[in-house]
Amino acid sequence: MIVLALDTAGVDCSAAVYDSGRNTVLGEASDMIGKGHAEHLIDIVDRALAQADMTLSQIDRLAVTIGPGSFTGIRIGVAAARGFALSLQIPVVGVTTLEVMAAAERERTPGRAVLAAMDAKRDEIYLQSFAADGSPLDAPRAASVADVQAFAAGFDGEITGSATPLLKADAGGDHANVFPISVVARLGAAADDAGKPKPLYLRGPDAKPQAGYAIARRV
Repeated sequence: MIVLALDTAGVDCSAAVYDSGRNTVLGEASDMIGKGHAEHLIDIVDRALAQADMTLSQIDRLAVTIGPGSFTGIRIGVAAARGFALSLQIPVVGVTTLEVMAAAERERTPGRAVLAAMDAKRDEIYLQSFAADGSPLDAPRAASVADVQAFAAGFDGEITGSATPLLKADAGGDHANVFPISVVARLGAAADDAGKPKPLYLRGPDAKPQAGYAIARRV
């Protein structure tokens, strides 16, 4: 099966073409852009396809990161993946950023359970824990820093993600949230087809409509 994987959930805009039969990434492109995923995504896809020497018509499945992450970026990626899948008449699956982070950590520390934890700011952390075989131990959720610190204190495994310094006193080095597109592709190839993917928002958007400034309507 040939999978086209997309990620726009963070600062990167990434795409990869993956052959699940050979467990090989055939083409990959990624730019760290911060914002502006909508303007860059098609070019990123074209670059990944060109490196793989393939066209969209040869893709069997789409995979896309669904969050948590950038509110706008997630919407762009999910909409693009669903659009590609509709036009090509192929299935599309969603992959959470937390499971991507956990899978990447298991590659570094095999045989260990993993707690994926993202600093969500405003005294909150997005988190999910996974067994050593990658199966989820709980559901993705948002919780207060204090609650997650208490949970992490009793967790027997590795911790990964931007919230690591909040949970481990001896955490050193860089703990940025990274969603390797090759991991997204691999997880997408193995995922069950559960219908159209939807963004995973663990809390509402920061932007709120203004209230109290409505002008009375005159009849």
